[in-house]
Amino acid sequence: MEKRKIINDPVFGFINLPTGFLYQVYEHPFLHRLTRIKQLGMSSYVYPGAQHTRFMHTTGAMYLMMEAIGQLTLKGLEITDEEAEGVTAAIILHDIGHGPFSHVLEQTLINGVTHEEISLLLMDRMNREFGGKLDLAIRIFKDDYPKRFLHQLVSGNLDMDRLDYLRRDSFFTGVTEGNIGSARIIKMLNVVNDRLVIEAKGIYSVENYLMSREFMYWQVYLHKTSLAAEKMLQNLLKRAKYLIRQGAHLEASDAFGYFLAGKQKAGIMNDADLDQFVRLDDTDVWSAIKAWQTADDFVLSTLSKGLIDRYLFKMELTNDAPDEQRLESELKQIAGTLNITPEEADYFVSLSNVSTNMYSVADDSIDILYNDGSTLPITTASDMLNLELLSRKVSKYAYCHIRIK
Repeated sequence: MEKRKIINDPVFGFINLPTGFLYQVYEHPFLHRLTRIKQLGMSSYVYPGAQHTRFMHTTGAMYLMMEAIGQLTLKGLEITDEEAEGVTAAIILHDIGHGPFSHVLEQTLINGVTHEEISLLLMDRMNREFGGKLDLAIRIFKDDYPKRFLHQLVSGNLDMDRLDYLRRDSFFTGVTEGNIGSARIIKMLNVVNDRLVIEAKGIYSVENYLMSREFMYWQVYLHKTSLAAEKMLQNLLKRAKYLIRQGAHLEASDAFGYFLAGKQKAGIMNDADLDQFVRLDDTDVWSAIKAWQTADDFVLSTLSKGLIDRYLFKMELTNDAPDEQRLESELKQIAGTLNITPEEADYFVSLSNVSTNMYSVADDSIDILYNDGSTLPITTASDMLNLELLSRKVSKYAYCHIRIK
């Protein structure tokens, strides 16, 4: 019998790592790149403890998946060894396509390809390397397998991804309101008509999960200081790309420089692009920002210094769009105070829309299973009226600008 390896996870304690093929997947270099990418990007500007990595999150999601498979099997649900291996491999690989500062990178450097699409491309590459052993994992990931509840365990309103990141992010940020009862939710999982459901005894745990998720989004993931830092990084990368197009030489790693130079074509990620992508991590970005502090370009150096020294944009989150005359006036003020052109001043402001949809019934409803075999959607079964509010999309305007002394 193959000896199992054990790791000590700060959230779930001792975790038995899988053996055999799954251990090969878990130990793949594409996965270990995630040890060099923070899970929460810029959130450490607000919560200094938020230093955990995407690899740590992957490990936790893998552990929860193995627990969920065990619980569902105990309840008599038929999950073959091949299916258990496939769905576990799918959750191990679900974040493999994330780059450093994932969503910022997608909006600036990676041209027209999402991290989900990159994940699938990397899975396909690994599948060729493993001689087709990831076929089932890829089908489950793409929701192209008859037992659709397996896909829900990877991507759905009660997936193992969310059950881990909410609890893990709560732990490392110290935001205790986000600490969900993941163990109880998993114990209450069941399947009816090929869909995941929650047994009635778990309804309060699900209510807490949904409320905690809303709280974590506005308190952590969409915290205005984190957003301000992200917008600064976004504008910084746009400026770097502009300067490179003008012929400037900027210090950057080969992989980072490849995407800054726009060598990846829109909507396409070929093998050469992937080769460079898997070499990218947080170190590439921060090393370049540190070097750019002394760049000749005023915009690039100022934004770089601001991120390094935590001199961040001032951020406002509002329900109504800012007045256009005010925006024009403040842009002129920035240009005049910093003695730069209006085009350069534009890099020191940002206006965007941020939105959340905590719970979408249309995408994947959470249903409660009663002892008589009947089911009801959580929004009907729960006596918490504000659950209806969770299904509504909330949008806000995010306006930020450099602080003028």
